[in-house]
Amino acid sequence: MKRSVLVILLALVAVAASGQAKKVSILGDSYSTFKGIIPDGYATFYPDANNDVKEVEQTWWSLYIEAKGYQLEKNDSWGGTTICGTGYFGMDSSRSAFTTRVDLLGDPDIIFVFGGTNDAWANSPMGEYQYSDWTKDDCKNFRPAYACLLDALQKRYPDAQIYSILNSELREEVNESSREVCKHYGVQLIELHDIDKQNGHPSIAGMKSICEQLLEAID
Repeated sequence: MKRSVLVILLALVAVAASGQAKKVSILGDSYSTFKGIIPDGYATFYPDANNDVKEVEQTWWSLYIEAKGYQLEKNDSWGGTTICGTGYFGMDSSRSAFTTRVDLLGDPDIIFVFGGTNDAWANSPMGEYQYSDWTKDDCKNFRPAYACLLDALQKRYPDAQIYSILNSELREEVNESSREVCKHYGVQLIELHDIDKQNGHPSIAGMKSICEQLLEAID
């Protein structure tokens, strides 16, 4: 009888624990996309004929969630998007910018911001460091837009842990600006290194490396 009661109690504890799995949301660009997972109408990269990542389970975020026993809340990743409102060829990218997608992450416990790659590749303007009173024109520059983004995320999701991920092989101006803004807001910046890429995007090996670096940095 006692053994039966113990088994039942252990089962209840297991059910309760499974119901408490942390919810993870991603705000990202093409590095975090996968067809059928991101919102309809968003540009995606994965799967791609010139990259060996073919299954969603091979993505960095899926590997991380699986390793930690978490669950996906929202993946709001849009290929080609910039953190700021200036995209490729100097075009106004405010509609798809990270700063305009803050409210689309559900009810997460953990938020990963994985951006800056397109800002670097598009040579988006840096602007000055600015930590309040942003205008739309201010946020067409990387530094004020990044600050506006982190400020908005912290206010919109006060109970969520926010991590910012920085791609490898970006120009130092973007790297240093990311460090400075994250430091101001107390957000952990995880700077990636040695990421294997195919067609400019993480391969299977690269995805595994991103996951491993996140596990090491956060733990």
